[in-house]
Amino acid sequence: MSIKQKLGLGVASAALGLALVGGGTYAYFSDSVETNSTFAAGTLDINAAPTTIIDVKNIKPGDWMNRSFQLKNDGSLDIAKVLLKTDYTVTDANGNNAGEDFGKHIRVNFLLNADKGDGVIFYTTLDQLKNMTPDAIENNIFIPWLEERGGKLAAGTTDTLYVQYEFVESGADQNKFQGDKLQLKWTFEGKQGAGVER
Repeated sequence: MSIKQKLGLGVASAALGLALVGGGTYAYFSDSVETNSTFAAGTLDINAAPTTIIDVKNIKPGDWMNRSFQLKNDGSLDIAKVLLKTDYTVTDANGNNAGEDFGKHIRVNFLLNADKGDGVIFYTTLDQLKNMTPDAIENNIFIPWLEERGGKLAAGTTDTLYVQYEFVESGADQNKFQGDKLQLKWTFEGKQGAGVER
């Protein structure tokens, strides 16, 4: 046998050996399993009841009105942070307010409990509340309120907030506000807490 034939036979034998080794891997046992996973997001659903907190007429300087309303967490996740946005419009009945804001004369006292005169969490006028940052509102109103509830408004729970509105008597002439009307809008927003291992 010539050297070419020997080399050719060697290459053919090597190729056959590799084919057998490659084909032989299918002779082993095998098994497989399929897994399934589900990810379902929770919900945040903050509601207020009633949605009209106050509707009062014929107020005069020095009058105050106590009201309560409920914040409800109808979602499946705890609410760890509550934000409040204040907006209002003033209708100047006589056109003589001379640019003075009626909202500067309406004070809001946020109370821990309606039965406690000393339970004021925070107080401010509507014009100041309208211009406060969300962090300032949270730190002054909602952190103290939520701390009374374990730091959160738990999923599926309802809690009551107490507020007192006061037409502040300034000691100066307030005749310009006779017949004026202020429409207040509060928007509450619930935020989730930090993520946790599940």
